[in-house]
Amino acid sequence: MQQVDTSYQLLTLFSDGGFMMYPLVLCSLVALGVIIAKGWTLFVAHRESQKLLEEIEMLGGRGRLDDAIRTAEETRGPVAAILLAGLRRVQEKHTGSDVAKAISTTGSIELGFLERGLPVLATIANVSPMLGFLGTVIGMILAFQAIEIAGQVEPGLVAGGIKVALITTATGLSIAIPVNVAYNFFVTRIDRLVADMEEGAQAVLDLVWSLDTRLDAEGQGSSERIQG
Repeated sequence: MQQVDTSYQLLTLFSDGGFMMYPLVLCSLVALGVIIAKGWTLFVAHRESQKLLEEIEMLGGRGRLDDAIRTAEETRGPVAAILLAGLRRVQEKHTGSDVAKAISTTGSIELGFLERGLPVLATIANVSPMLGFLGTVIGMILAFQAIEIAGQVEPGLVAGGIKVALITTATGLSIAIPVNVAYNFFVTRIDRLVADMEEGAQAVLDLVWSLDTRLDAEGQGSSERIQG
């Protein structure tokens, strides 16, 4: 019985809010879909990223590039994508500048993917209160029009018009506040992932440097043995 009353009250509020409730409800549905999709994407991207970095550094330091590449291929997320792009260039004997360029390109692509959907949330967070205020203004205009038609100011008529007008404002703020919180949360998570991506890029570049140093040392040792 309580559930039926609650549903009835929500439908009553929706109908009392006027036609501006339709775009507000649409904004809430779009925002909810983006929040769910973005939350899942960032969860998968952030999961086990630090563990992956440690494994790649260990495998790369031991010269097991094939195992490191296989580990990066089996892991989802932007950090794994950056590591995979760099490690493949290392395996193909590319120079350090080529490896850095591949990492930078992959990083830009992955960052664009991570930020996808954020402009939608920012737009909804800014537009929803404005739509609510617009609904309030329209409601006040209709209330004053009703007073003008009635020819006299009745407290019930004025109070009812103001109540209906303020419904859209409350709805707009109710949508904007959680959307804004979600937007800031996602920005923080993306900043953390960017730091992980930079750490992964540095790990690959350090691997290139260590391999070059090792090859130079081996070549110098071979030259000394030949001369000896």
